[in-house]
Amino acid sequence: MSYLVLARKSRPQNFVQVVGQQHIVRTLRNALLRNRVPHALIFSGVRGTGKTTLARIMAKALNCESGQPPEPCCACRSCKEIAAGSSVDLHEIDGASNRGIQEIRELKENIRFMPVMSRFKIIIIDEVHMLTTEAFNALLKTLEEPPSHVYFMFATTELHKVPVTILSRCQRYELKRVASKELAAHFARLAESEGITMEPAALNMVVRAAGGSVRDGLSLLDQLFSYCGEQVTAADAAEVLGMVGGEVIAGTAKALLTGDLAAALDRLETVTATGMDIKRFINELLAWFRSLVVCRVSKDPAQLLDLPADELALLQETAASHSAQTLFLLFNLLMESLEKAAWSSRPRFAVEMAFIRAVQAEDIVPVTELLGRLDSILAGVALPQTTEPVALYDKKKTVVPERSVAKASEPPPAPPLPEEDDIPHPAEQPPSLPPQKVAAGERDIRKDWPDFIKSVKKPWIASALEKAASVHLENGRLILTYHDSIECSTLKIKEQRAELTALVSDFFQESLSVVFDEPKACGLPAESGGAEAVRKERQSLANDPLVVLAAEIFNGQVGDIRVGPQYKKLLAAAEETTEGSDEA
Repeated sequence: MSYLVLARKSRPQNFVQVVGQQHIVRTLRNALLRNRVPHALIFSGVRGTGKTTLARIMAKALNCESGQPPEPCCACRSCKEIAAGSSVDLHEIDGASNRGIQEIRELKENIRFMPVMSRFKIIIIDEVHMLTTEAFNALLKTLEEPPSHVYFMFATTELHKVPVTILSRCQRYELKRVASKELAAHFARLAESEGITMEPAALNMVVRAAGGSVRDGLSLLDQLFSYCGEQVTAADAAEVLGMVGGEVIAGTAKALLTGDLAAALDRLETVTATGMDIKRFINELLAWFRSLVVCRVSKDPAQLLDLPADELALLQETAASHSAQTLFLLFNLLMESLEKAAWSSRPRFAVEMAFIRAVQAEDIVPVTELLGRLDSILAGVALPQTTEPVALYDKKKTVVPERSVAKASEPPPAPPLPEEDDIPHPAEQPPSLPPQKVAAGERDIRKDWPDFIKSVKKPWIASALEKAASVHLENGRLILTYHDSIECSTLKIKEQRAELTALVSDFFQESLSVVFDEPKACGLPAESGGAEAVRKERQSLANDPLVVLAAEIFNGQVGDIRVGPQYKKLLAAAEETTEGSDEA
């Protein structure tokens, strides 16, 4: 007789032998005891978890001649025929190869007849999700009102592909992945029954490779037993299964956490030299760091991690020696390298760069720590709150240019130019415009300009208008002066300019054209000194001790300087205080 593989030899023949799935076993046993078995059942779950096995055990229990439910006796004629696959009243159909409506029509014709040798006809359709839509529709009426001597049992790995109309007519049982402890105990019993000794590390590798599937694990055991003979070691298991040993994963993680780049790269070289899949190696390393994170943040990691006791103890010891932030960072780096390696023709390079970044992560200071340092430094150099803000005034005094004494007949000079992003707070009034000379017969619109800006509905137009340095009328033209051409770039667009012209004419009740006075065209008034004031103000802010200190802490340099409305208010308050002190 040909060799019978472990997956078939060790197939459970009754409910007691089922590995895991106790929530389903209990339900089915109680249904048999109380005579509440539904006419249609559907078992779903990942491969190798016992869907078809449970369907066959149910078929045995329903047709068992011993009359002692819920366990089948496995000794009567009916049980033996079902186990051997020779029962004429058990129809086991492969849904992938018998998926058409014609096969379902033939099935419906056959189930009309009473069973030949047993009490019930049992219809088992494996991979039922492969049936066509027409075949499913042909089953609907039969499933809703089946003959009393027929039971339907379906098995599928993709429950979402089964129509809802079918699911609503069945009692659903979703099988879970088998826990690692149950798999390890089951595999150890099988190895002992075969007269083979397995190292615990080798057994754990088989359990990890099985991924909760009993059949997958049994196939791997068959392969290992053929290779190793009577003694299975961890090294043999790693070589046969193409897996990375637990000590390699733990050693690599330790090297990354301690900053030993040479050891980490040496482990990677070992993995590559032995022909192991780098992506699989990173996957297992990622799973290890995930377990470390769980051990670090969870009070009871044993409830979340399905791992052997010795491995869990090692993880807890390692996690206690490092911060959660460090573990998070390394996990994210490995996740990023795995994503890059999945699409890269050189996955090893991506992993090496991730290792280098992980080792250098110790030199990275968290932003929260930097902010804390800055707060403490600022607290140490903060100026005392006195009635005479001398230091504040002295610091600002270098920013404000000296004002020349103007003649009484001349208008006062314009204040420093506003920055391009210096947009006032919504609750504040729009900035007042510098005084302009008004020609005889011309209308002074400056007093109405803030109201006009408020009337503009589009925020980008209103924002650009607020940045105008000055505005005045001249010969039927509304002239907007800007010190930076970028500030009026939005308004110069043809459509925006036409809309602005219409808004101006409508608001001021006269036909006006809009003209932009830019730096290249008109230059700045020499007496105002606006551009020079802005330059000096920015230079003074760049040399401010606090700014220099912040740049040193963050190891950066000063880029753009923008003066906001709050700073200008502070500056004005300082000037008023100083003027009051001088008068006193």
